[in-house]
Amino acid sequence: MMKIDIKEADKKLGLAVPFQFLAKAEDIGATHDDYSFDGDIEVKGELVATGRGYRVSGQISCTKSFVCDRCLEQASQQQTHDFDEEYQKRGSGYSEDNQDVNYFDGDQVDISSMIRDVLLSDQPLNNICNADCRGLCLKCGANLNHGDCGCDRTVIDPRLAALQQLLIKK
Repeated sequence: MMKIDIKEADKKLGLAVPFQFLAKAEDIGATHDDYSFDGDIEVKGELVATGRGYRVSGQISCTKSFVCDRCLEQASQQQTHDFDEEYQKRGSGYSEDNQDVNYFDGDQVDISSMIRDVLLSDQPLNNICNADCRGLCLKCGANLNHGDCGCDRTVIDPRLAALQQLLIKK
């Protein structure tokens, strides 16, 4: 669990209280069928008492492992994700209908679910090993990142296919 004690921040408004956590993806529920996070997920940040609540901000660092959607090879990426969230203590006298604020009980803010949500929502829809990945040959299936396979991969515009047939007949 990633719990931050608010007692030190309550002593002085605006005082940044640093925190740091290491966690496994399984411990915070950051698992997915298409990729995994290897090793520790490192969370660094600070908690600031704002008078009305608490601002939690920082950065998540992790290593993502996946199979590339283009070339089908195993790949890994170093990732960093920023976060900045507002928290309010339940029963603190303020309205609890604000959807932009996270609510907590007691003297500790648990940021585990927020960290999980940031990690999973910041992932791209396609897992690509690098921006220059050439993928697989559509004819023979060779990985084009390792070199050209020699297949004729010319694509003829279907609207002009009838003209191509005229050239073949001559």
